[in-house]
Parts: sequence; structure tokens; C-alpha cells
Amino acid sequence: MPKLGRMMPPRIQGYYAILDVKGSSLDLPVLGRHAGELLAARPCCLQLRAKNLGLAAMCEVGHVLRSLCTEHGVPLCVNDRLDVALAIGADIIHLGQGDLPLVEAVRVRATTRAGSLAIGVSTHDLDQARAAVAGGADHIGFGPVFPTQTKCDADPAVGLTALNEVAAAVSIPVVAIGGITLDNVAAVARAGAAAAAVIAAVDGAANRTHAGRAIGLAFVSA
Repeated sequence: MPKLGRMMPPRIQGYYAILDVKGSSLDLPVLGRHAGELLAARPCCLQLRAKNLGLAAMCEVGHVLRSLCTEHGVPLCVNDRLDVALAIGADIIHLGQGDLPLVEAVRVRATTRAGSLAIGVSTHDLDQARAAVAGGADHIGFGPVFPTQTKCDADPAVGLTALNEVAAAVSIPVVAIGGITLDNVAAVARAGAAAAAVIAAVDGAANRTHAGRAIGLAFVSA
């Protein structure tokens, strides 16, 4: 049941798309085309991940994505930055273990007009997953399931057994993260994940839209 006074959070299932903005400068036409290819795959959301962008630049690209996501009917997520998420009217904020504490994000949501903002939290073990649920997260990321090259400081891979344990233990959607490809995504879905966040396997594909759709289809047949 949704919490009193809150809208139902976006449904997190299938392909969880991430626009990973590299560097500290913007090429908005290129980023817009990239985002359009991801959105054409009909992901459950599109996350803006921009570790090296300044606040103003992140807001600039965020507003472009806000328009594109609205056009495609796909929820927009912002990684790390609650201030940016609020400024651009994002649907979801995703927080890592070293970001703004979940309790503070929940407090901000309750004391602003952002009552519909969903909160996702990255977790790396069962205790963190349970703490995120208890703290009011709407969904969690869990992993890295497999070794990944996307994050230079990634935690050790947890494997499918740990993913299955977490998915069985929590009552909110689990987004599998880390090292997921078209070859292993079916096993991720069978392990109980609701969705898979994928960067490299989609961005490196000859056709990003087709690759994203293939990720999503693994959860339809799981």
C-alpha cells in the first residue's frame, strides 16, 4: 500500500536505463540523441548519472532529460543530487551509501512539495538492504552482481546467490547493478531482481535501443 499522503511510486521493472555523462563539459545535442535511443527502449526509468558535472551543467542537462522523459512517458531519476532532482522536477532520486543519508532525503520529501518523489538507495549487502527498507526507500539497487568497469571504486562482486537472498528478504523492488550483460541478464531476472541497471552493455551495443529492449525482455520471461 502507498504511504498516506504520497502518490504511488513509479513501477520499477525490467530495463533501468542510465545516461552516464562522462567528463565535465556538455554537448547537449549528443546527449539528447543518446537519451532518445535509451528512451526508445521503453525503460522503467532513465537515470541521469553525471559524477563530474557542476551543479549548473547538471541542471541544464536535467531539464533536457525532463522534457524527453515526459514526451516518452518514462520517469526521470537523478543520481546522488537531491537538489538537482528537486530543481528539475525529477520523479526519482537515487542515493549511494556515501550520499545524503536516506533519513534526510525522506525528511526533505515530507517537508517540501516533493511528496511524489520516489527514493532509491544503493546497497551492497543484506543489512544495508534491510536498513533501506526500514528507512523508507521505495526501491533499492543491489550489487555489483558481477565485476564492473563502470565504477573505478566499485565494491567486490556479490554474485547471484546474494542477489537472490536480498530479493527474497525485502518487500520493495530490487534493481540489480554491476556487470550485467545481454548474456547474464536472464540469470539476474531468475534470481529475483525486479530490474537491471545497465550501462556498458547498452552503450557499447551497435543499436542501443535494441539492446535496452533485450534487457527488458529478460524480465518478461523470467
